Amino acid sequence: MEYRREIDGLRAVAVLPVILFHAGFQFFGGGFVGVDIFFVISGYLITTILIHELEAGQFSILNFYERRARRILPALFLLLLACLPFAWFWLVPDDLKSFSQSLVAVISFASNILFWQQSDYFDSSAEFKPLLHTWSLAVEEQFYLLFPLFLMLFWRRDQRLLLAVLVGSALASLGAAQWGVAKDPTATFFLLPTRGWELAIGSLCAYYMSRPGAGQHSPRVRELASLAGLGMIGISIFAFSKYTPFPSVYALLPTVGAAMIILFAAPATIAGKILGSRAMVGVGLVSYSAYLWHQPILAFARHRSMEGPSPALMASLVVLTMVLAYLSWQFVEKPFRNRSKFGRPQVFGFAIAGSLLFLGIGVVGHKTDGMRSVKTTPQQQEVLRTVTASPKRTACHTKGLDYRKPQDACAFNGPDGEWAVFGDSHAIELAYALGVELKGSRQGVRQFTFSGCTPSYQRADVNPGCSDWTREAVDFIAADPHIKEVVVSYRIHSALFGDHEGIYPRLPGEFTDTKRAAIWASYKTILNRFISAGKHVTVVLQAPELPRQVDKLIRQADDPRTVDGVSMDWWHRRSAYVEQRLGELPAGVRILRPESLFCDAARCYAVKDAKALYFDDDHMSTYGAGLVAHSVVAGQPRACETGCPLESAAWTSTPKESH
Repeated sequence: MEYRREIDGLRAVAVLPVILFHAGFQFFGGGFVGVDIFFVISGYLITTILIHELEAGQFSILNFYERRARRILPALFLLLLACLPFAWFWLVPDDLKSFSQSLVAVISFASNILFWQQSDYFDSSAEFKPLLHTWSLAVEEQFYLLFPLFLMLFWRRDQRLLLAVLVGSALASLGAAQWGVAKDPTATFFLLPTRGWELAIGSLCAYYMSRPGAGQHSPRVRELASLAGLGMIGISIFAFSKYTPFPSVYALLPTVGAAMIILFAAPATIAGKILGSRAMVGVGLVSYSAYLWHQPILAFARHRSMEGPSPALMASLVVLTMVLAYLSWQFVEKPFRNRSKFGRPQVFGFAIAGSLLFLGIGVVGHKTDGMRSVKTTPQQQEVLRTVTASPKRTACHTKGLDYRKPQDACAFNGPDGEWAVFGDSHAIELAYALGVELKGSRQGVRQFTFSGCTPSYQRADVNPGCSDWTREAVDFIAADPHIKEVVVSYRIHSALFGDHEGIYPRLPGEFTDTKRAAIWASYKTILNRFISAGKHVTVVLQAPELPRQVDKLIRQADDPRTVDGVSMDWWHRRSAYVEQRLGELPAGVRILRPESLFCDAARCYAVKDAKALYFDDDHMSTYGAGLVAHSVVAGQPRACETGCPLESAAWTSTPKESH
């Protein structure tokens, strides 16, 4: 097989954006498409090798898997071994258990299935998973478990049928991906049936290039097509974001771009010169090791840093990644590819021994619940038992285009409740706690919550389904005569400014003044809609965020029965924009501030009276939500109009006059 420098350069184009995206550099908002480029490259290279061997009559399935073992396992095993001490010393039991499960999944090449079950790729919690990135290795190995056999079956018999089946399978996979981003975006992102078409694009490139006379294009066509391919990749890296439905037809931009480079780039073209430069080829050669090392380094740094790693630290870790990548390539990857140093028995023996070792460690970590009894004290365990989310969180919440219709909303204490809880994921525990609070009075509560959905009534929103669901839910609540009380709860600070970076607020580029104004206007419109429909409206503002996950804070505290969160000074700065504009809310809206229940004059708490107020770093626990729900029910001055004396310092209300 002829060596092509531009393909190694394309590997660099794939790996660098992925690393920078995971490091949090927002300029590379679509950096995750580097994985899609890798899929195309992999499909092309491996299919090219297979076709060459089939044509020469030298194909052996044993040889194929030996090459895969030499290519994948040595650097992977080194990485897993390096992760073990950091996981033991830095991860709390829940995270250690999750890490142990991922060890088993990585060795069995099923980590894409595990992470599909655990979290969305773009959730903030995913940033803390050291082995999250191995999902793409699992997809490739699952593909290569079947593809060589498929190719061998059809190659000698009917190549036209082979081509038809390959094209048909790729189109079916792409169609499934387009359908899946609306129905189940997480499964669509992680699983082979909706990713296989990307590998198939590379395989089709290889099939085309194997034909007699293929690639005989004029210099002008080569130049324009290869530059167009680079441009398509560049657009996807810099214009896409985590909100882009993926891998739908949008993924055609980076994958077809990669295919155009494979098919048309040559040393004489501009794209070929760029990609074939010494620097790009150098990065491309170490790209596999760089991909392996980057995510654990970044994830463990996030676990270790109380305030979140600074951009300077993240940049330093990116440099460290490249240094380790070079060492891994030079002293692990290259030697194991040398058959004179390591023969087939040694390679397969190494593969079996390493697999058994990491499988064993993973099973022990899972069975011991992340070594919980060793890593926590009885007092910590007592408090940790209160770190609980709503038992109805999964069943009653919704997201995506295939969202739960408002008429199918979960109901507590009866189907026609007079209470409605409306908002994003921060309203879930509040709905459940309000149902518990009102159970004795037989008043029903209905839950209307959509994950990550900022106020988006009567405006387009980048979150699939969010705007449509908001309109339907708001109109449904307003029109339902049974609903008298509406509790609105959003993570409004983050809707306007994005997640905090440790305890310091940041302003992501996507949170412009124009977008912030649109969100706030929509927030007011939603409240006005409820008020004009004759509903009593209570706004529960965002609870103070924590600097880290509450379970980590509990394990680090000298006394886990009382654990600090952030200072009131920080929370006041974080809340300034919202507090300054509360007077703009519609007349009659009553406002509850959870910090009056969770904080004193100096500090906000993660744990009070040996009970956790949160179950992660920003969502209230069922106990914390219970305190708020009790205040909502106890603080209702319904016997008089707005302006009555309030029963709790947590409460304020908008003036009676309209704003």
